[in-house]
Amino acid sequence: MRERPVLVVGFVTPVITALTGVEPDGSVVLVEEPDVVRKRDLRARLAGSALVRDLIEWEHARPGAADEFHAAHPDLDPVAVIPLIEYATPFAARLAERYGLPGASLGAALILRDKALLRRVSAAAGLANPESTGVSGPADVRAFMRACPGPVVLKPTNRQAAVGTQIVTGPAEVDRAWANCLEQDEGIFVPDRPMELRMLAERFVPGPEYSVEMLVRGGEQLFANVTGKQLYPGPRPVELAHVVPADIPGDLTETLADVTRRVVAAIGFADGIVHCEWIVAAGGVPYLVECAGRIAGDGIMEIIDHAYSIELLRAYFAVMRGETPPKLPQRPTGGAAVRFVPMEPGVIDAVLGLEQARQVEGVFLVDLQVGPGHRFAGLRSSWDRAGLVMAEADSPAEALQRAEKAAGLVRIEVRPE
Repeated sequence: MRERPVLVVGFVTPVITALTGVEPDGSVVLVEEPDVVRKRDLRARLAGSALVRDLIEWEHARPGAADEFHAAHPDLDPVAVIPLIEYATPFAARLAERYGLPGASLGAALILRDKALLRRVSAAAGLANPESTGVSGPADVRAFMRACPGPVVLKPTNRQAAVGTQIVTGPAEVDRAWANCLEQDEGIFVPDRPMELRMLAERFVPGPEYSVEMLVRGGEQLFANVTGKQLYPGPRPVELAHVVPADIPGDLTETLADVTRRVVAAIGFADGIVHCEWIVAAGGVPYLVECAGRIAGDGIMEIIDHAYSIELLRAYFAVMRGETPPKLPQRPTGGAAVRFVPMEPGVIDAVLGLEQARQVEGVFLVDLQVGPGHRFAGLRSSWDRAGLVMAEADSPAEALQRAEKAAGLVRIEVRPE
């Protein structure tokens, strides 16, 4: 009898690579948008894959897509439905309901996919949120800035990877910032059809930023980690580095885990992973930035595994199958960090220093996504980053130092356009 498949929604290269040889051969059925399959040439990339049994092309980001899928595939009988990308989370949650499997719940997934709605629900639960309002043009942004003096963050309510997000320091910047933020093309990673434009303006909250990665079963925490983050300088809030665990006092770690548990309870999240981002303002108050009902990107899952000596992805898959994962550690065994490699705008002539970076003590991954001929117009979102370095050590601070050293050895030589 053929094994019941794991239904994975959305293609993420590192995850598929990590699962190959760990999950049984032929155990995964991948669901992806037809436009993305074409633009990323997924059929060719997955040809001969031992892991992926089938690739089903489906417009999963459309309303009602999960119920259509269930009606078209009533006998698929998956053992789990797992979203790997942001835009797949409502589809996966609803499909899990239809197949009678663990999942976030459609209600929770829809709240997490709408930053404005998440603000309202979490604020009602007593969690700190910056003042915010929906805006439909520059005039609305300027009106908000008059009512809420100081810098504001302009961002879409329904996108990912800091796409269309910018810090605006004064009214004179609004028109240009609005035009910049309307550039929300994610290229090969999204379908070609347009996505509804809904924008938020919210008060900028200064302070260090963190994320909490929490594995949840039946609404209860099984594992939690706090990640420290650094941002690139400038008006685009794009991450430059992540360090695990965050190098902060234990009481702040517990506070951040507690407010994340409160988000989970407020939205009714049942089973899965949440990746919840926070800014800790003056006085130690955590303000909610946003929260995703999926695994963290940016290599955070990988550095968690190295810092805690665990396989968090496998534990997540176990939860989504309805199984009890092995007991997960509550304390790390070391530290790990990911540091992105900066580059200047222009056309790449050469990428040098990769082997030197790989020789730095503790470095376990150097991954560059660009090469000669690549054009870089400047940092607008997470998709524009050139590549990354990951390192581990006995402490978070040392891991970050090693990652920074290795990233500094990578030289991306560019010429002006």
